[in-house]
Amino acid sequence: MLAIIGGSGLTQLSNLEVSHREVVRTPYGEPSGALTFGRVGGRDALFLARHGHGHSIPPHLVNYRANLWALKESGAKYIVSVASVGGIRADLNPGDIVIPHQIIDYTWGRKNTYFDGNGAPVTHVDFTEPYDAPLRRQLLAAATAVDIPVKDGGVYGATQGPRLETAAEIDRFERDGVAVVGMTGMPEAVLARELGIPYAAINLISNHAAGRGQSADGIHFERLEEVLRTAMGQVRKVIEQVALRAGDR
Repeated sequence: MLAIIGGSGLTQLSNLEVSHREVVRTPYGEPSGALTFGRVGGRDALFLARHGHGHSIPPHLVNYRANLWALKESGAKYIVSVASVGGIRADLNPGDIVIPHQIIDYTWGRKNTYFDGNGAPVTHVDFTEPYDAPLRRQLLAAATAVDIPVKDGGVYGATQGPRLETAAEIDRFERDGVAVVGMTGMPEAVLARELGIPYAAINLISNHAAGRGQSADGIHFERLEEVLRTAMGQVRKVIEQVALRAGDR
C-alpha cells in the first residue's frame, strides 16, 4: 500500500476516496494525526498530514518517529513525501516540481533514529542514496504519463525551522550544492530507511529562497498560497499515477 505524507499545501488528498480514519498509537508517542485510509487511482492508499490538523505542528516539533512507525504498522509498503520548498538553483522557479536525489541535513536536536536508548545495539544504516531509486523512477514515469514536467534530481537541504533562512545561509547552501531548501525532509527519510520502507519525495517550489529572484528583498508570503494551490493539482495527478505503478512493484 502506498502512503503519502502531505506537507504545507497538501493537508488533505482530494483524490483519495476515503474509507475510514484511524488513530494509531506508537511506542514513540502520538503521530501528527489520524491516518486517512482509502483508494487512489483504484489502489489502496493512506494519507498523513505531517503538520497535523489545521497545520498546527511546526517542522522542528513534528514527531517523525511516531509518524513513520504508524505508517509501517498500518501496512505502508512505499512512502511518497510531498513538501513545499524554496528554490535555490538558478533554473528552479515557483511552481516547478523537483524529484530530489540527495539530502544534506542541517537540522539539530531532532529525534532522528530508532536505534537509541539504554541497551540498544549500535546499528549503522547505509544512507548513501537517501531516496529509493526504483520509487524515484516510478515518480518520474508517473509525471511523464500525465504530461507534467518535473526536474529529475537535486540536493534537498533540510533546515531546522520554523524560521526561514537568511540570504547568507542560502549562499552557503548553494556553495554546498543544495538545489532546494525545506524543513521536513530529515529525519523523515532516514527513519523510513531504518524501517526498511522505500521512500521518495516530491518537492514543490513555492518561492525563490531568500536573496534569490522574487525573494531578493524578502519572502512574499502572499504569493505562496496561489502557487501551492495551482501546482498541487499537478502533484495530485502524479500521485494518482504513482499509486498505480507502485502497486505493480
